[in-house]
Amino acid sequence: MNDRAGANGREFRFAFDQSYRRISWLFGITESRALVTITGGLLTARFGPWLLSTTLDNVATADITGPYAYLKTAGPAHLSFSDRGLTFATNGRRGVCMQFREKVPAMDPFGLIRHPNLTVTVADTAGLLAVLEPSRGPAAGSG
Repeated sequence: MNDRAGANGREFRFAFDQSYRRISWLFGITESRALVTITGGLLTARFGPWLLSTTLDNVATADITGPYAYLKTAGPAHLSFSDRGLTFATNGRRGVCMQFREKVPAMDPFGLIRHPNLTVTVADTAGLLAVLEPSRGPAAGSG
């Protein structure tokens, strides 16, 4: 099993395809350094040197997405130039895309770039979606 429940929360491991594993390693992204944790109302996504952390109640929506183009997802964290969304990908098949109520920092060390969403290619996409489900309510500005 690729995720586990601990006394303090849940961990979701990334699903690495072999073609992604090789290039990810060059950027410090390994199975031990690619993880989504949910603990005490906090969601943390580690992807090699990149770290995104936000409260669960900041997750407005979450959906399973994919497939993804290899050139747009393989290697380091990817920034979307159209909306500044962030992708942490280790396969091109599927992942979970989370939309945030308030944008969050993760890409740059000074927190100047803030991201409206994050896509993660965890092995247990349905499990992550189920954990995020209770935290989802009306999106900001809709109520």
